Amino acid sequence: MLTTRREFVAAVGGLAVAHASSAGREATRARELLVHVGGYTERTSRPGVHQFLMDAESGAWRPTGAFDVGAEPSFLAVHPRRPVLYAVNELTEYEGRPSGAVAAFSAAPGRVMPLGPRRATAGGAPCYVALDHTGRWVFVANYLGGNVAMFRVADDGALGDAAAVLQHTGHGPDANRQAGPHAHCAIPDPTNRFLLAADLGADRIFVSRFDATKGTLVPAATAFVATRPGAGPRHLAFHPNGRWLYVANELDLTLATYRWDASLGELTSLGAVPMLESPPATAAYPADVHVAPSGRFVYASVRGDDSLVVFEIDRTTGRPTPIQRTPTGGRWPRAFAVDPSGRFLFVANQRSNDIVRFDVDRETGSLRATGTRIEVPAPTCIRFSGG
Repeated sequence: MLTTRREFVAAVGGLAVAHASSAGREATRARELLVHVGGYTERTSRPGVHQFLMDAESGAWRPTGAFDVGAEPSFLAVHPRRPVLYAVNELTEYEGRPSGAVAAFSAAPGRVMPLGPRRATAGGAPCYVALDHTGRWVFVANYLGGNVAMFRVADDGALGDAAAVLQHTGHGPDANRQAGPHAHCAIPDPTNRFLLAADLGADRIFVSRFDATKGTLVPAATAFVATRPGAGPRHLAFHPNGRWLYVANELDLTLATYRWDASLGELTSLGAVPMLESPPATAAYPADVHVAPSGRFVYASVRGDDSLVVFEIDRTTGRPTPIQRTPTGGRWPRAFAVDPSGRFLFVANQRSNDIVRFDVDRETGSLRATGTRIEVPAPTCIRFSGG
């Protein structure tokens, strides 16, 4: 069949348009980040995970679905390289024993599907889940169990049974909150050779030696560092340089700083500063803590005071200095997240059922309320896939 020049030009033009359209769609997808929000279902049958796509330029979110991943999925983690989401079920009893559960889900825009069986966490009220840096192991902190459990990740991202469980010991001076150990957070150090766990009940940060190849988790030579009595360490965040660790202390309303020696697996206290420069009007409890991607600022949320606090980090000593305290625009800010670019901060206000967006000045660290509010039932955790 002969083709005229006009037909040839039209055909080439059509291919160019189709290619440009395809490239445009790819560019659009490249500008979007997948976001998962976990929350309490509060003994209802409503979905516990809500999914969004975020425009990386504007920070705007658009919903892509809500998913039932079991009761009380209060904390989430995303695989560093696979489209897999991990969620705890913060239960006090599972399969007839004092335990919560954790499960894996394949996750893509508009889809969250079970991936393998749900696993018992070997302790009640699991409230934190994290992966090691290889993506081959999952760690769960059990609040009521007072322990940390480790699970192997299969090639498809599913979880095996608990491969190790480390029981914490100790107690603090607060008879109501610290009669025994309450593990609240567990994260690998930047070298991936140690696991650090904050225990609110024991006033200790436990340190374990971790081997990702052998799949072993054992107490380190210095098995823990004691915090100030009654501090109640809750959440941990490493500085990008790997040398400083920041701790949100729930019970004494402070932000503590530690020097981390990765060669020995040891923490050295650099002191603690009040979260709030003036006494709060009501009872207040720090919740979450994150370091800016730049490493220049550390952020913390305070429930009751319902505020976000910004600290500037001394580049030489690592010590933080408060520079801003701003309302979260909602009630009970249980968690928040800074997007991978460091331009936006999103805070999950559990008791006002919303997520509020702040713009971040990356030069000064200060937060500016945008007035953007996203309705989500009882949100408690925000996770960016790949972030």
